[in-house]
Amino acid sequence: MSVSDQKIEPYQAAEIEAKWRKNWEEKPININDGKKNKYYCLDMFPYPSGSGLHVGHWRGYVISDVWCRYMMMNGNHYVIHPMGWDAFGLPAENYAIKMGIHPSISTAENIRNIKRQIKQIGAIYDWDMELNTTDPKFFKWTQWIFVQMFKKGLAYQKEMPINWCPSCKTGLANEEVVDGKCERCGSEVTKKNLKQWMLKITAYADRLLDDLDKLDWPEKVKKMQTDWIGRSYGAEVDFAVDGTDEKVTVFTTRPDTLYGATFLVLAPEHPSVEKLTKPEQAEAVNGYVAAAKNKSNVDRMQDKEKHGAFTGSYAINPLNGKKLPIWISDYVLADHGTGAIMCVPAHDSRDFDFAKKFGLPIIQVIAKDGKEVSDLQEAYTETEGVMIHSGEWDGMDAKKCKEEAPAVIEQRGLGRKKVNYKLRDWVFSRQRYWGEPIPIVHCKVCGEVAVPEEELPLLLPDVEKYEPTGTGESPLAAIESFVNCKCPKCGRDARRETNTMPQWAGSSWYFLRYVDVHNDRELVSREKADRYLPVDMYIGGVEHAVLHLLYSRFWTKFLYDIGVIGFDEPFLKLFNQGMITGKNGIKMSKSKGNVVSPDDLIRDYGCDALRLYEMFVGPPELDSEWDERGIDGVYRFLTRFWRLVCENCAKDVSETRQLLRIRHQMVYTLTERLKSFSLNTVVSGFMEYTNKLLDLSTKGGVDHETLKVFVQLLAPF
Repeated sequence: MSVSDQKIEPYQAAEIEAKWRKNWEEKPININDGKKNKYYCLDMFPYPSGSGLHVGHWRGYVISDVWCRYMMMNGNHYVIHPMGWDAFGLPAENYAIKMGIHPSISTAENIRNIKRQIKQIGAIYDWDMELNTTDPKFFKWTQWIFVQMFKKGLAYQKEMPINWCPSCKTGLANEEVVDGKCERCGSEVTKKNLKQWMLKITAYADRLLDDLDKLDWPEKVKKMQTDWIGRSYGAEVDFAVDGTDEKVTVFTTRPDTLYGATFLVLAPEHPSVEKLTKPEQAEAVNGYVAAAKNKSNVDRMQDKEKHGAFTGSYAINPLNGKKLPIWISDYVLADHGTGAIMCVPAHDSRDFDFAKKFGLPIIQVIAKDGKEVSDLQEAYTETEGVMIHSGEWDGMDAKKCKEEAPAVIEQRGLGRKKVNYKLRDWVFSRQRYWGEPIPIVHCKVCGEVAVPEEELPLLLPDVEKYEPTGTGESPLAAIESFVNCKCPKCGRDARRETNTMPQWAGSSWYFLRYVDVHNDRELVSREKADRYLPVDMYIGGVEHAVLHLLYSRFWTKFLYDIGVIGFDEPFLKLFNQGMITGKNGIKMSKSKGNVVSPDDLIRDYGCDALRLYEMFVGPPELDSEWDERGIDGVYRFLTRFWRLVCENCAKDVSETRQLLRIRHQMVYTLTERLKSFSLNTVVSGFMEYTNKLLDLSTKGGVDHETLKVFVQLLAPF
């Protein structure tokens, strides 16, 4: 009987995948024998904050597994590929509140289900490294890091107006506010004055900015962090307040335009507003200040209509002695610069709009060709030109004046050269239950005292009522058995800190713990840190660019500074996968009814078909719209590939020049596409070469070496 007459077994996805999944569990293929070079590939670990994964979640996990398998096959690599759970914080707690289940119970249930789903992916995760940020053996070291920061003066308390989510009933860091709304729930963010724990990330601003050059990251993410840190060079200028001993200090990146300043504007929260407000202006100013409290910073910056109130006071321009009216307006933010700006309406668009609305003078001090424009219709914001109406600077090249002005102002005692940053210290307190307790004791005699390291971890008390209070206090504040304690320093009665850490705390360092997850003596041994760290490839969404990715870099640099690790950047290479969306590009969510569960697709098509379609749906770095018809096409490809191999494996076909050429083309083309992360074109290449070889199969067959090589190329997928 000829081979063509033999009956080929149909492609049985479930049976084949179950066999190999069992085989990999019993005989792991990724073994650390101490001889191979390490390669650390890491997924951003999931929040177990929902009932399960959808096909969008799968995309990143499949990308990382394809890359890990490729690295294992392409060189002598032991691949570190762990998985864990980012289980503390708002996402998990909000889900628990919604379901009416204690977060410790709902989180554990969600982890079990999501772990089952992740195992269906067929990925080579090392489950011996599994970690959970709610495990006391893990968050002991999160608290330990906080204590070290406290000892170094990088963790401190400050009373300040913070971003407040009325729905989540907690404070938010600036990075958690997107377009004026809570990053988690989408509610409008307001302001609330609270005493908060802060982490001094600003102490690392220059290093966080300069060290971006070390990283093989997408330029988009580097730019987002660069803009968020917002380093700018200029000068602080002191303006005396007419008729008083007061002064107003402003930061400006354009001290060269000082002769063109015609008014000052203070943020409504500026500490000098009350002192500078004349009695006849008090009603208008107080009303304006009250209204500004209800607007988020984003709303204030995006509001194109300029509003303001005149204080009645005047400042003196230190260069020419002119009196400048002092206004307040919410387009100036208290936590940017000094909270006060000098306004040069001829050369700043926002100042121009404000001056036009309130009839304030506009004085041009830079002219493109050296000639004044008699009736400016818009601000001239370019730096090229010639200085005019600027005293001793008249006729000077504007760019040169911009470079020299800060030093001139400093030499004359009018101010000082200054580097400024948009970055603000990290608001680290959360008025919630489900988070790491902050290991601080408040003593009336000793002040703030860290919990001794030997008493860590400080555990969350078991409670029935864990919902947020909305009062500005955590639910922990009502638990006397937790709050009341003795001061570790003097032994007197004291009170524990009742705010908890944000969801970003554990994720700021978790990648270090994977390689030494069972170490109960230290966060990570230096020997293992030197051998296995840092992360070589990090895969996850771009939405974390100025949250998790920035915080992780900050904590890594701190741990480097205190000698825990020997490197100061956590992730050498970063890949951001795009989202899988529903129809018309709408993000998948239960509320929109467009979530596609992988469970049903695996049942109908198998894991391999779903993995391949996740890669085939579009360029992996771009958002792609899910179309279930596509997975049907991928399944048909797998059945054709199965037929190609089965039809030819029993044949004894000699290698021909044509087969050799196709084999070499296939290896080169598909490998180059894979190395450049063009994964969708790798899958289309599989289809093209399958069709070519099926055609040759009818004309004499395909040799075993070509079949073997093709199977090896397909194996990572």
